[in-house]
Amino acid sequence: MTSDEQTTIRSRELGDALRLAMERANLNGKYVAHVLGWSESRVSRMLTGRQQPLKDIDVVALLALCRVTGDEKEHLLELARGYQQRGLLQQFDAALPEQLRTLINHESRATEIIEFEAIRIPGLLQTNDYMRALLERSAVVPPEGIEPRVVARRNRQNIFGRYHSPKFTFLIHEQALQLPVGGPGVLSDQLHHLLQMSVRSYVTIRVIPIAFGPHAAMCGACRLMESDDFKPVVYIEEQTAGHFLEEPREIATYRKIFTALANSALDQEESRSRIAELAVSMNAE
Repeated sequence: MTSDEQTTIRSRELGDALRLAMERANLNGKYVAHVLGWSESRVSRMLTGRQQPLKDIDVVALLALCRVTGDEKEHLLELARGYQQRGLLQQFDAALPEQLRTLINHESRATEIIEFEAIRIPGLLQTNDYMRALLERSAVVPPEGIEPRVVARRNRQNIFGRYHSPKFTFLIHEQALQLPVGGPGVLSDQLHHLLQMSVRSYVTIRVIPIAFGPHAAMCGACRLMESDDFKPVVYIEEQTAGHFLEEPREIATYRKIFTALANSALDQEESRSRIAELAVSMNAE
């Protein structure tokens, strides 16, 4: 078991935030250790989420050195108090979702990502016009919040261009391919984009046909992220919160769900054919 497997989502989130605070204050680990009377390894363990146990007073001291105050300080202290607690629920409002930073962090370190979507195209596969059309119909995203979300999602898609890109498996329900988001033109472009992405060696796109009926994930969208650096994490996004799950029993449950979904899906070639058929039908309208 690697050292990062001893961490939790909260400890990694706190470590990343402390590292960012140090960078903003132009401080390095050696200087922080010297000023606070710590060893450099102790600073390193805090920044990687491996310091056990973690004392509030240590976090307060580091935040004071980095001149972090106000709401940011309170948020980080809250993370510190739940340092060893597994799982994470992050609330968000009309502003750019806070949980996006945690999601991007896990995506960037993942070696394999398996995702299921029931009613929309997965975010990493969405075209810009499709994204905007979805967000424009949202009841919780104000007009001024649309473009920042589009930019953030587009930037997340840079993960496909990484030298060592994760292995992706997207399980998409057929109804998501038929929902007329943005009209026939936008949906047609989106479907053609799926076809282009599906030929990449590290991207698998499989369609769960409507004819199959009820399936294993009737609760909605979900994602499983595997990594060499930390234990598996499941992410579930709702309208007002993002849930990060990491308990072994939760991971085991979602592994069963994804296995059942894969067993109900068309194979890759059948899926490409079905997507192509739908794209052609959009062009005919």
